[in-house]
Amino acid sequence: MGMLDLLMAPLLMGLVIGLGYYLRPWFTDPTIRPYFIWALLAKIGGALAVGFIYQFYYGGGQPSGDTFNYHQNAGIIYKAFGDDPAVGLQLLLARGEYTPEIFIYATRMYWFRSPTEYFIIRIIAVLGLLTFHSYTAIAILFAALSFSGVWAMYRTFYKFYPKLHLQLAIAILFVPSVVFWGSGILKDTITLGALGWATWAIVRVFFERKSLLASGFILLFALYTIYSIKIYIVLCFLPPALLWVFFSFSSQISSPAIRWMITPFVLAVTAVVGYYAIVKVGEDNSQYSLDKVSETAEITARYLAYMGESQGGSVYTLGDFDFSPTGMLRKFPLAVNVTLFRPYLWEAYNPVMLLSALESFGTLLLTLYVIYRAGIVRAFRLVLGNPIILFCLLFAIAFSFAVGISTYNFGSLVRYKIPMFPFYLSGLFILWFHANEREKVIYQQTRSNHSTISS
Repeated sequence: MGMLDLLMAPLLMGLVIGLGYYLRPWFTDPTIRPYFIWALLAKIGGALAVGFIYQFYYGGGQPSGDTFNYHQNAGIIYKAFGDDPAVGLQLLLARGEYTPEIFIYATRMYWFRSPTEYFIIRIIAVLGLLTFHSYTAIAILFAALSFSGVWAMYRTFYKFYPKLHLQLAIAILFVPSVVFWGSGILKDTITLGALGWATWAIVRVFFERKSLLASGFILLFALYTIYSIKIYIVLCFLPPALLWVFFSFSSQISSPAIRWMITPFVLAVTAVVGYYAIVKVGEDNSQYSLDKVSETAEITARYLAYMGESQGGSVYTLGDFDFSPTGMLRKFPLAVNVTLFRPYLWEAYNPVMLLSALESFGTLLLTLYVIYRAGIVRAFRLVLGNPIILFCLLFAIAFSFAVGISTYNFGSLVRYKIPMFPFYLSGLFILWFHANEREKVIYQQTRSNHSTISS
């Protein structure tokens, strides 16, 4: 970061915030209007903080996945456009194949032949053409893109539960680690925003049935974006989303007998679609084929564990086991637990880990409190009986397993798990709401019966 960043940051910040104020009346109502600008400011602050942390705390960046490495690789495309726009465009659209025109540039790019990283580099390069490739300016635009998605998700859940506007704002907009790691020039920023838009589009297409062509396009584009960056998120997202849609429609059937008859069919269809999705993903990316997914998880876990040890990071273990599908399933509870509730407070060895540990501890306390208020049996029934809660918690748990089983490094886990938080916390708050509403009904019925007996 240099003088250009100091000049561009205030300019872009002013433009983005000004645009936010202009658009706010269109995308808010009086109840949620105060959250809009504060959430946008939080995202911008998080984006700038990522740069400062990597620059001053990590000493200029870390290898593999570092925000500055993305920016540097995209800078080569920016330079190519300056030398020859035709060559720059060819480099921007390249698919990992060297040609004489781009060879001198492509050989200087660490991630030229890595499709997922290069997808992010393309986005940075396009934004760089609009901002003179200023790091801070691009980071602010990344934050704005992510904000658009998380705000769309917030408005979606708010429509279903307007009474939970504050709780949902906390869950979706203001979780510290999500604000921080989901705002800067990182993969997670884009996938988080795309998840928000995918959730919004599902409701728009299947529930509201409005602007079907545009909403369907947004849904497909959001899923494609996630697929291009982190395929496993799509694999965790699609089956719960399908269950959400199917069970929402089945709940409209008045006959309990018909609902019980249709449920196995719904589950079977979801399983088939989920399996087909995994097969298709495997065809396009052999790492995620059914016969290679455990191997991919093992390679990723061992690599991240090695990186954590070599850099003095915090490494965790799930105990000895083989990375076969059966062996991985045996570690399901431990993998979910490590994503949701770890690092524990005593596992934090630096300020960044301490903040994550405090957040994980708060998540654990909230989980235990909601289960206590609802009761284990009633909580289970509420989850199965409410398609939104089921969707949120199923995705969060499936995602937690996928991340927990393959990370083995708290430093990476803190960043990788952020897509889980908005869904998991929203599911908890909605579950808490229904448990309280049920208690109120029981209390009112008890008082009514008591009054009847007394009279």
